[in-house]
Amino acid sequence: MKLASFLSAGRSSYGAVTDNGVIDLGAMADMPKSLRQAIAEFGTKGLHKACDNKSVDHDFSDISWVAPITDPQKIICIGINYINRNEEYLADSTQPSYPSVFMRTPASLVGHRQPIVRPLDSEQFDYEGEIGIVIGATGRRIPQAQAEDYIAGLTCVQEGSVRDWMRHGKFNVTQGKNFDKSGAIGPWIVTAEEFDNYEQLTVITRVNGQQRQHDTTANLLFSFRYLISYLSTFMTLYPGDIISTGTPTGAGARFDPPKYLLPGDTVEVEVGGVGILANSVVDE
Repeated sequence: MKLASFLSAGRSSYGAVTDNGVIDLGAMADMPKSLRQAIAEFGTKGLHKACDNKSVDHDFSDISWVAPITDPQKIICIGINYINRNEEYLADSTQPSYPSVFMRTPASLVGHRQPIVRPLDSEQFDYEGEIGIVIGATGRRIPQAQAEDYIAGLTCVQEGSVRDWMRHGKFNVTQGKNFDKSGAIGPWIVTAEEFDNYEQLTVITRVNGQQRQHDTTANLLFSFRYLISYLSTFMTLYPGDIISTGTPTGAGARFDPPKYLLPGDTVEVEVGGVGILANSVVDE
């Protein structure tokens, strides 16, 4: 099942995405105000049941996509989590003992087909295609063996980055990762029952149709199971929390000369089993 949030006729809602349009779950009686709340209250199985015998309420032409989870408590990002990417940064290719972790604000991510914004403050605006985990249940100190039970589903993330601002801090990248509307997420969440194996998923990034990134989760330094277990050691994970699991090699900064994003460019992030997240670039 695909779950998404959207705007229709000025109204914010969420629902199930079908081949023919969207079933408006948010318009149903006694349903919570947001998809995050609905996942927390009913779980994805309950939302699937709520769609039984329901017809489509909106054509795709009648809606605008927004971030699938519009009100996450946390957006947690993992840096340098593919083997080849680690080798780009470390001359001796030493595998780190623990993941690199930083946070993003909800305002830094837009929905599918919404423009991403190159800020006035830099010309080093870059793309990073990633797989996003959406948490489906509250958990703390989750064992790796049980970690996948806490996944509500997966989505695509374009973890847009302003490279020179990532170097403003000596030990963090927060500034360059949180410009308003610099990244994107969506178009929807594909629920966990649709995936047989989280270790064989592909992620591809294209700029203006040209493939720039391609890798599989078989090459992750830290698996989905490990990340959920590790993060939940020091923070409680809640339904709707998002974990962006890292980007493969091939970001614009790694080319010589760099290939940074320009106004008019189109960035696509494709995740196997999820779909394609597409956004155009505009200047602030």
